[in-house]
Amino acid sequence: MKKIIIGVDLGGTKIMTGAINTTGKVLGTPVKVPTESHLPKEIILKKIIDAIEKTISDLKLTIKDVAGIGIGTTGPLDIETGVILECPQLPTMQFFPLREAVQTYFGIPVSLNNDANCLIFGECIFGAAVHKKNVLGVTLGTGIGCAIVMDGKILNGATSTAGEIWTSPYQEGIMEDYISGAGVSKIYKSISGNDKSSLEIYQMAENGDVDALQTWAEFGTHLAVPLVWTINIIDPEIVVLGGSIAAAYKFFKDTMEVNLRKRICPVPAEKTKVVLAQLGDYAGFIGAACLLLENRKNRKEKQ
Repeated sequence: MKKIIIGVDLGGTKIMTGAINTTGKVLGTPVKVPTESHLPKEIILKKIIDAIEKTISDLKLTIKDVAGIGIGTTGPLDIETGVILECPQLPTMQFFPLREAVQTYFGIPVSLNNDANCLIFGECIFGAAVHKKNVLGVTLGTGIGCAIVMDGKILNGATSTAGEIWTSPYQEGIMEDYISGAGVSKIYKSISGNDKSSLEIYQMAENGDVDALQTWAEFGTHLAVPLVWTINIIDPEIVVLGGSIAAAYKFFKDTMEVNLRKRICPVPAEKTKVVLAQLGDYAGFIGAACLLLENRKNRKEKQ
């Protein structure tokens, strides 16, 4: 019986690797290193491999104790082949067969999926959406990510881009122009005329700054728009919000809820809950590790 599953959360700024058991318990201390995405792909691959090896050795285990490795990475991706496509956050790894490279090195099963899909899938298995089969997940951070779980399975779509709502047209640009860290700054500048980061605007709101509070209120109004569209299309049991910007939920919740409830269909307006993700900073690698649990479940269903 294999003891652990390794999860890797690969982004443009950091790589976080950790181990869980089959009940979702995080084992030991996760390994976090900078991605340094400008470096050659061979060096970034070595960072990933070194982080996995350190995670295993810190637990005084060997690769024989590992059931598999799940990787959640920023995309777009070809999930079928495990290849990173034209990813602006990982410019040197474009068209790199990451899953094959890691699987060849370690000789154990490796699964790969979009980081937003992983984060929300982890919430379905061990977090805020446990026991829910139809889930809409939205991650709010540098950009907006969206994940859809239908009948307990990640919906990847025909080209592995299901849920990529960030490119959808909105006002004079696209959705991500408003629903992102840069979007928060953009809204704040339109109100105050000043340049601030989303973190600074959050801290100002905590101190009662009027312009910052108005910024988050407007952000909630904007966020309601893609939520309305996606809820009306897929009719989820629950909506899970994650990502760094979700920390400001208390400041944008009211305007989001008001605009959401009056625009979605009457029955989901009464029943569909919006909740915050529960797995915190570890959600990315926990969700990536859960890919192995999904694959194991799928194999059993086919037998």
